[in-house]
Parts: sequence; C-alpha cells; structure tokens
Amino acid sequence: MSTATVNPQVHGIFDPATWTITYVVFEKPGSLCAIVDSVLDYDPKSGRTSHKSADKVIDFVKSNNLKVEWILETHAHADHLSAAPYLKQQLGGKTAIGDHISGVQKVFKGIFNMEASFKLDGSQFDHLFADGDFIELGALTGQTMFVPGHTPACVAYKFGDALFVGDTMFMPDVGTARCDFPGGNAKTLFQSVRKILSLPPETRLFMCHDYPPNGRSINFETTVAEQKAKNIHVHDGVSEDQFVEMRTKRDATLEMPVLILPAVQINIRAGEFPPKEDNGIAYAKIPLNAL
Repeated sequence: MSTATVNPQVHGIFDPATWTITYVVFEKPGSLCAIVDSVLDYDPKSGRTSHKSADKVIDFVKSNNLKVEWILETHAHADHLSAAPYLKQQLGGKTAIGDHISGVQKVFKGIFNMEASFKLDGSQFDHLFADGDFIELGALTGQTMFVPGHTPACVAYKFGDALFVGDTMFMPDVGTARCDFPGGNAKTLFQSVRKILSLPPETRLFMCHDYPPNGRSINFETTVAEQKAKNIHVHDGVSEDQFVEMRTKRDATLEMPVLILPAVQINIRAGEFPPKEDNGIAYAKIPLNAL
C-alpha cells in the first residue's frame, strides 16, 4: 500500500454512550477533511434520536474552517447509529463505505424483512470503495484496505501514516473484534489483522472504540509496533489456530450489542431511517428469536 507524502492531522471525538470515536482527518485548518465513523445519539428506551455527538464534529469542522469532502464508514456498525445523513445535510460531503456492503445488505434485508424496494447494491451511499482505491482529499491521498472478519464488508482507511481500523482491532490491552455476527469469521479476521500489522511499525492506528480495562483512561491511538508487541489477542507469536480457538470461545460468551437491532437496519441504509408509514412515523423492526 502506498504512503502519501503528507501525513494528516487527526482529531478524535469520543462518544461515551457507545464508546465510539469519530475522527476528523485533515491536512491543516482551512483544508478539505474526511469524517470517519460518526455517531447519531439514540435512546433505546424511547426510540428518540439526537445530535449531541454529531454537533461536536460540526463545531470542530467549522471552528477549523474545514470543508467536508467525505463522510466515511468502516462498516455497517452494530453498536451505534450513523449520523452521516445529518452531517451531510449540515456540512456537505459524500457518504462512502466499502463495496462489499451489498453482501451485508442481502443478509439483513432478509432478517428484517425490509421493504421490497430496498436495493442490495450499496446505492444508498454516494460512493463505494473497492480494496486499494485511492481517496482524494486535497493534499492528502487516502487508500482503502479491505479487512473483513468482524463483518464481511469491513474496510480500513489509510491517510499518510494514519490508519483507521474500524472494529478490526482495539487497543493492545483489549484485543480484537468479535466474529460471531452474520458473515463474520475468526480466520478471516486474523488474516486481516496480520495485513494491518505488516505496515511500517511507526504507522499510527486509530481505533473505532475503546473499552478500557482496569480503570485505564480512554485511549484510541496506538502503532503497528505496539500492537505487534502487546496486543493480548494477536501479538507476534500467536498462530492463526490459537487465535481462532480463543476468538471462537470468547465470542460464545458475549451478549449482543445493546443497539444492534436498530443500528444495523439503519446503517445499511447509509444512516437513513426506514420509509415513513402512513401515519408519518418511521419504524425500526425488532425481529423476535432471529439472532
């Protein structure tokens, strides 16, 4: 994977309700920027949405006189709703995700019995990136890296020395993503992680989430070198068979994410709500005994 001559500035905005970090990637104040993995606030008790987290992104973009070129998703998240439509309305830019999203849409259209008119081609997004595609961002040049395993459609985005890994891996003391969602695969995830860890050791890795153990403060930036030395699941010396055995056993003990049912059916729509029904209200479905 080629390395851009310009390394980006990266600003992370932590959402404590979902443990998610949204990133603004840019060269300098006044330049073009990309937003990676935004969050729409959602109250599972009431079904109400709000924009507290997204408004923090907007405030940062405006205060630095940035122009949004891309609103990027690393995958169809199961733990938070995307704020991409709201950010696009407020700031402009094009929404994008990896081109394997169509496979995820096919699986979940069936699970949620979505409307017949819902297309399975990713056209809900403005652009689909294939593995290795370049992303133009002014003086910065990004590139897409296909890293399936957590889901079959996960991608990472590399701008200069910074890689946004999505849910593929976490900070070294947390490990790696689960692989038990539809289409997930522990063997595939191991291969994706090793692909990431083959990058230069000084490459900065930015996590989509942090779940700090033992009272550690929130941290979401690490390096390839640190992950190879210290990641509790995939440090150097861990074999594929060892990883798959560990990941499979661990995943069997995990509960489903609190927001998986509303999140997935909205995120595969690029963050748009389902069509309103004849009473003017949009509904998210809760399939019973299906997952």
